[in-house]
Amino acid sequence: MRGAVISEVFDMNNVVILAGGQGKRMKTNKPKVLLEVLGEPMLEWVISACEDAGMDRVCVVKGFECEQIDEYLSARESKVDIRTALQAERLGTGHAVMQAVDFLKEDTSGNTLILCGDAPFIDAETIRGALEHHEKSSAAVTVVTSEIDEPKGYGRILRTDNGISGIREEKDCSDEERLIKEINSGCYWFRTEALLEALPELKQNNAQGEYYLTDCIEILLSKGEKADAFMSGNEQVALGANDRKGLLALNDIARKMVIDKWLDEGVEFVCTDGVSIGRRVTVGVGTRIDSNVKIRGKSVIGRDCRIGVGCIIEDSVIGDGVDLNYVQAYSAQVDDNAKIGPFVQLRPDSHVKKGAKIGDFVEIKNSTIGEYTAVAHLTYVGDSDVGKNVNFGCGVVTVNFDGEKKYRTTIGDNAFIGCNTNLVSPVNIGDGAYTGAGSTITKDVPAGALALERTEQKIIEGYAEKKLKARTEKFVKAHGDE
Repeated sequence: MRGAVISEVFDMNNVVILAGGQGKRMKTNKPKVLLEVLGEPMLEWVISACEDAGMDRVCVVKGFECEQIDEYLSARESKVDIRTALQAERLGTGHAVMQAVDFLKEDTSGNTLILCGDAPFIDAETIRGALEHHEKSSAAVTVVTSEIDEPKGYGRILRTDNGISGIREEKDCSDEERLIKEINSGCYWFRTEALLEALPELKQNNAQGEYYLTDCIEILLSKGEKADAFMSGNEQVALGANDRKGLLALNDIARKMVIDKWLDEGVEFVCTDGVSIGRRVTVGVGTRIDSNVKIRGKSVIGRDCRIGVGCIIEDSVIGDGVDLNYVQAYSAQVDDNAKIGPFVQLRPDSHVKKGAKIGDFVEIKNSTIGEYTAVAHLTYVGDSDVGKNVNFGCGVVTVNFDGEKKYRTTIGDNAFIGCNTNLVSPVNIGDGAYTGAGSTITKDVPAGALALERTEQKIIEGYAEKKLKARTEKFVKAHGDE
């Protein structure tokens, strides 16, 4: 029933995300909100929480290096209508919201959610739960709070029998108020009309000369409106970062959250040192993940896999029962029971099919490797379509680029490519065909044929003696008769 109630109150509510912070202590030329947690900008965490909560309209208030935010927003695929507003001067949180007034006036019938773009752990459940509480309590403003063991530095929530009487900043707290563990998260639901009424009354009568959004609570209370608070079950909802140490702490928290989730789902971690798994990754039951593994983007890992030490997997799909060891895979697909590594790179648009084996120091690029094919070692396969049960000897190279254009190589089922073969594309190797070791193949090879393309071996007597004499004289001149 709760879900049904929530869906009824979620029609056309506004979201304003405060994203104008420069983050000077971060020492970066990026806007603070574009710094990453688990490989995603903090702003992405906040926007995706709004999308997951069913929000419709978002305004991102930007400031420092705002063109970078524009580029980021234009590149992402959005489920919500996203606008931007510019805060040219940094005059506080209230001033930031003032820049979104035109956006808010487009729809004043509902409520407005204010979020911090550098507080990445806001979640859809908190957004929905706070809105439901806000609607039911008929409050003009509802503060999202959390309870933490060490509240030092945070504003404390002053509760009453019928809501809250305000937020007390740490420096202004009495000894008794400092014992309060319920803190302000910096996230608020406002009735939009009430917010638009309060914003013009904000003053700069503080040491910083800024407009504080929290003053809206006192303004609305003075008008006889109700202020309330919703305590989130998410203890990290208020967490942000002011420097690199704080950003590292956010990454550590997020990393542990994701690992704990997959432990509960039946994934085995041998050692979590250096392990980082993106929050959009999925991992199948029974898979084992070793140390120093990075899994990013929207990667999908199947069941009963072994993701060995040093693997980096980004936006790739890995089937069931796959064994990877020191593999870097980018936008690639690996089917069931393939065994790959060590020291293999799968570049974008590579597809390794069922049961294939890729050995050490191999690079696959924009190619399909057929079922049960073996690419043993020291080989480059680029822009190629390889059949099933093909054997590659050591040192094979597909020569796919002539300096201007790239061409494809096709290798049929059951072919055998000898060691140190160069396949100069475009070239087709037929089913069951062989190439002799050391050959440079420039023409198509028919099915079942053997192709040899080498020069005749020549012996030049005395050549080495003359070369050796010159090398010896040079050595003696440099080092003497050592």
